[in-house]
Amino acid sequence: MKNTVSSHDTDNVIDLFTGKPLSSLEEGRFIRLAPELDGLEMLYSNESGSDKLFSLRVLCWALRADGGVVGLVPWLDGIFACPDINDPLNGQFEGYYDPGIDEVFFEPPIHKVVELESAAEYYEYQCEDPHEIIQEIPDLIGTHAVMTNAKTKTLTLQEVVSWRLHHDGVIFGMIVDEKKVESTPILPGDKCLYPAQGHDNFRYFFQHHIANKIKSEDPEALAAISMLVDESANGSTS
Repeated sequence: MKNTVSSHDTDNVIDLFTGKPLSSLEEGRFIRLAPELDGLEMLYSNESGSDKLFSLRVLCWALRADGGVVGLVPWLDGIFACPDINDPLNGQFEGYYDPGIDEVFFEPPIHKVVELESAAEYYEYQCEDPHEIIQEIPDLIGTHAVMTNAKTKTLTLQEVVSWRLHHDGVIFGMIVDEKKVESTPILPGDKCLYPAQGHDNFRYFFQHHIANKIKSEDPEALAAISMLVDESANGSTS
């Protein structure tokens, strides 16, 4: 017989890192992903321009255990629900945007909600191991992982091939270990992939337009990256 914990019990248990009840974290975990295939974007603002909005392509839509659906974007050092982004310095969520029809909206598209709910009902995974992989989707927006070497003050960009959703709701961006490549093209699920967030040299995720600026040695991009490398070096020696 399995040991179970009632929601009443978990309401009284607080996670030290988030300050939220365990029951709240369990209800908010991601249980199913649906790639964004039509180029929809997230709009955000930050303190660099109070009258300007910026955009990032939505990676996918995610169904939470409590039934809520949100768009997800690679953001700084992780992947986050768009409505949860609320940092005046780096960015605040301002809505979703459909560039095809120039329309701003605030709720997930109904066709994605239906897709997620139908898929979750169809598969209905039952897992014992919280780290078990329950889904892997390809990266369709050109995400790159920024890896820095504090000792040599060097930086490398690695393309994110896919994103793996684990049973505990954690999502990892998967990058290639060149030493383990046996065949190409490298597809989601390949044994040569490993989670970027688990590597000591990982710093941030960038979408392709920023990565391309870095690759083309854009002065502003290189200046920003130089600060990133310096911060990582100082952080590792503090």
